Amino acid sequence: MRLTRYFLPVLKETPAEAQIVSHRLMLRAGMIKQAAAGIYSWLPLGYRVLRNVERIVHEEQQRAGHIPLLMPTLQSADLWRESGRYDDYGEEMLRIKDRHGRDMLYGPTNEELITDIFRANVGSYKDLPLTLYHIQWKFRDEMRPRFGVMRGREFLMKDGYNFDLTKEDALHAYNRHLVSYLRTYERMGLQAIPMRADSGPIGGDYTHEFLVLAETGESEVFYDSQITELKFGNREIDYDDVAQCQAVLEEFTSRYARTDETHDEAVFNDLPQDRRRVARGIEVGQIFYFGTIYSDAMAATVTNDKGEKVPVHMGSHGIGVSRLLGAIIEASHDDRGIIWPEGVTPFHVGIVNLKQGDAEADKACEDLYKALTAKGLDPLYDDREERAGAKFATMDLIGLPWRITVGPRGLKNGVVELTSRRTGESEELSPELAVARVAEIYLDI
Repeated sequence: MRLTRYFLPVLKETPAEAQIVSHRLMLRAGMIKQAAAGIYSWLPLGYRVLRNVERIVHEEQQRAGHIPLLMPTLQSADLWRESGRYDDYGEEMLRIKDRHGRDMLYGPTNEELITDIFRANVGSYKDLPLTLYHIQWKFRDEMRPRFGVMRGREFLMKDGYNFDLTKEDALHAYNRHLVSYLRTYERMGLQAIPMRADSGPIGGDYTHEFLVLAETGESEVFYDSQITELKFGNREIDYDDVAQCQAVLEEFTSRYARTDETHDEAVFNDLPQDRRRVARGIEVGQIFYFGTIYSDAMAATVTNDKGEKVPVHMGSHGIGVSRLLGAIIEASHDDRGIIWPEGVTPFHVGIVNLKQGDAEADKACEDLYKALTAKGLDPLYDDREERAGAKFATMDLIGLPWRITVGPRGLKNGVVELTSRRTGESEELSPELAVARVAEIYLDI
């Protein structure tokens, strides 16, 4: 993409309503624009990152054997009355009537709708196990929406639902989700710690939240410092292997890590003092096992191998897709702007022409642009008639991980400059070697 043909409304000043870093930088980088309180338009740069995050979530869900579908944003109130949650959910639920006077709601979650789909189409234990998921917009009418996409009213969420014959099978689905979430977050450059949590209005006894440590987190968290040393990495795992998934769960949940809602001071104080940590965390996902709560209420049964009708065991598993952008920025920025991890960056590399209009520099940039594109990369070429300082400031603000700088002086020596946004380190390379180096960086991402 050439910047002269792109829509990138960056701001020099920080809007007064932005209270935290991610909100400030998303507004300044031209990623979002507020449409109403807690509701945002996703501008081109923000939309590109959002789709990259969504793509990673899809890939890891399907790697784990989960099946995508798409449910509507609007739901019938009748299903929620059937489950008993219509009146219990509270004022966060946006309740509306259609033109025929039927009660509808803008879905805050989808347990009822997915259970209705299941019971209408699955009747035998032979069709289990089954995990269905979708990525869809949700609405929860927060009383005080704030912090940009971190606590908005409308948000993009991945929610998945497992259906299993027994509790043991459902707990394997729980473990499978935990493993897939660890992979998902690490691919985005995040360390998201699974912490024992409260189930809230979803219900159920087994639940972990995934939290990214950040000063602006909405939750107070208590944890053993050893847990921050754990990495899932590139290990291969068989998601059908019960023991293997259980081992990963034990590895990542055996150390103390809890939100303030489930914190046990006595257990925490049993840790060596130098390992006790108290911090803030941003919730980016949560997994639940809730047994037969919904299948009992909504008669979602299957026939077992004895010919008996039994309720299925269920769980739900969410990832805050749009909120993840805020969490990534909170965890990865400096005083100049965003620093995108390579896995989610809107463009793979920026090209800065220091002397637009110079025939040699223009040609070198065009050749770089074509060569990078031919490698399957997506460069952003700043071809504006702007001073170099302004171009560098824009690149730093929007946070592309790599920048290639082209100028007449370097070209006389046959080199361009490749710079890492994260470290600030630069090296002079031939244009061909710079392209090869960037392509190599993204080869395994």
